[in-house]
Amino acid sequence: MENIVIIAHDVKKPEMVRFLNERKDWIFGVNLIATGRTAEYVESQGIKVKHLSPGKSGGYNEITEMVKKKEVDIVIFLRDPLIKQGHHEDIQRLLEACNMYNIPLATNYATAELVILGHIKKEDYERRKSMDQ
Repeated sequence: MENIVIIAHDVKKPEMVRFLNERKDWIFGVNLIATGRTAEYVESQGIKVKHLSPGKSGGYNEITEMVKKKEVDIVIFLRDPLIKQGHHEDIQRLLEACNMYNIPLATNYATAELVILGHIKKEDYERRKSMDQ
């Protein structure tokens, strides 16, 4: 697991920071990548992250391209289901790209936890399997 994209709607940004802080051991050495405002918020809380453009200014499209190039291992997008934003089509393309290119996508806290745990378990299994050969 090398690159995890993190995105959070405004009301979910504190939840994203809490999630990351509670799982520092799980994501040690991982590159966190985020759209503009999420990156700014997360970084203001002391978590290192690579900044992309804000979502509505092309950030979702940048991530979609990274997904298509298989440059992303996991996308965690804590969404507020009550908002429909003007750039909703960009978000929809990102979600569809994750499905099309088989990139694990979590849109809530519980799923994010399971996706990361599953990825860690898979890497451990593959490491053990290669040692047995």
